[in-house]
Amino acid sequence: MHGSRGSFSGHPSTRAVARSGALLALLAAGWLASVLGAPQDSVQGVVQKILYVHVPCAFAAYLGFLVTGVSGALYLWRGEARFDRVAAASAEVGLLFCSLVIVTGPIWAKATWGHWWAWDPRLTVTLLQWFIYLAYLLLRSFTEGDERAARFAAVYGLLGVFAIPLNYFAIELFGSAAMHPENLQRGSLGAGMGLPFLAGVLTALAAYLHLLLLRADSIERRNALQELLEARGS
Repeated sequence: MHGSRGSFSGHPSTRAVARSGALLALLAAGWLASVLGAPQDSVQGVVQKILYVHVPCAFAAYLGFLVTGVSGALYLWRGEARFDRVAAASAEVGLLFCSLVIVTGPIWAKATWGHWWAWDPRLTVTLLQWFIYLAYLLLRSFTEGDERAARFAAVYGLLGVFAIPLNYFAIELFGSAAMHPENLQRGSLGAGMGLPFLAGVLTALAAYLHLLLLRADSIERRNALQELLEARGS
């Protein structure tokens, strides 16, 4: 067991987790400092600063679901289990960030619209997207180790990618039915707000990468332990 721990400490995936964690810590510190120093919006007040969490989390969720779809496609093409593991891990991390989007959105909505939830097209599609990937993970949890189920999950995850542009362009697609603010464009942020927003996006993407590597590392450790136990049992 001592030898196993030593080998893990020098494993490439373990080193990648440590490096991504250090990068995340640096970016998070810069993000926090920039948010605290950012000016308050003249209309919305301090609640506007939730933008620096809400939107970056949405981008991280998009990335998580996109990687799930691409990894699923690679699994269908190459048939290598590592792509299937990446797809599952990325879906877990993407769902976490999607959950943060759903939690932070109503906080802003309550302060701005006066109520926690409205069946706005983007909010509705976001909730639908959350259920899509929850079902994906439930499917995998009930059929773990089943190659046929893994292939079905890969197709499911690939089709789920189409919910990403539907979510992003929901405001343009549904027009006047949308209450949600329009997508950010160049110049739409006030003075002093661009830096904390950019820092938030970089921090969220770094957090996605770190959590993905951490999950992949834990899967690798579990598989190594199972192989060790099987070897001892034989």
